[in-house]
Amino acid sequence: MILKFYNELRHIFTNRHCDEKENNIKTLIAGSNTMVGSAVASHSKVRQTLLVCGILSALIWMGADIFASLLYEGYDYPFQAISGLSTLDSPTRSFLIPLDILYTMLKVAFAVGVWMTAYQKRSLRITGGLLFASGIVDLVANFFPWDPSEAVGTLGNIIHGILAGGLIGLLFLLTIAFGAGADGKWFRYYSYGTLLAIIVASSVMGLFGDIRMEGNLPPPWFGLAERINAYGLMLWMLTLAVSLLRVKPTRSSLADRENIIDPGAATR
Repeated sequence: MILKFYNELRHIFTNRHCDEKENNIKTLIAGSNTMVGSAVASHSKVRQTLLVCGILSALIWMGADIFASLLYEGYDYPFQAISGLSTLDSPTRSFLIPLDILYTMLKVAFAVGVWMTAYQKRSLRITGGLLFASGIVDLVANFFPWDPSEAVGTLGNIIHGILAGGLIGLLFLLTIAFGAGADGKWFRYYSYGTLLAIIVASSVMGLFGDIRMEGNLPPPWFGLAERINAYGLMLWMLTLAVSLLRVKPTRSSLADRENIIDPGAATR
């Protein structure tokens, strides 16, 4: 009789203890999932903000180029080079330099956003790294502006040509090549079309560059050919930002951590 009573008490307390333990585990899991969910939401907001920087940077660069060409009296938009707007003797240099720095900082922030969106996609991580590198080169190029009063072969003008003309262009071509697979077939074809347009425009620029003009005038349509390249790059970066903004945040590593804490979350 006593043994039976003891067993019943033990059974009651054991079940009660198990229930409390189960409730504690459920509370812990719920709390952990709430924390991870909050982290996922925070990660998503930061990522989206950084990706919007890519849209703003492209719009700022194109807008600055157009407005500066309108402010520069006598500037021939389709004939003269883009760097002519920010040379040491240019009246629009003080207008362009702050906007160029803002563009560069936004592009660097966008590069970080691309990296955050890459997840396990190596090509997209490389794209973010190349964008970041081109932003750094842009910043350095500001310290070596083109000086039209000096000969083309001077050190400052050579460094400017290498940074602003060669290295940044090469980095952007690699960026487009690696980022072509960011959003399915349509974006891949768009990226390849952009690369083709840039190659054709660059070939035309090279051809015009070999033509000697009287009176030291710029080659015909050099500015237009150069802007096909530059605007193509800016529009591609803008389109990449819009495409990546459509990526669902649940693919992030933080979401994967949520599934690890609560395996049933992946099937609900």
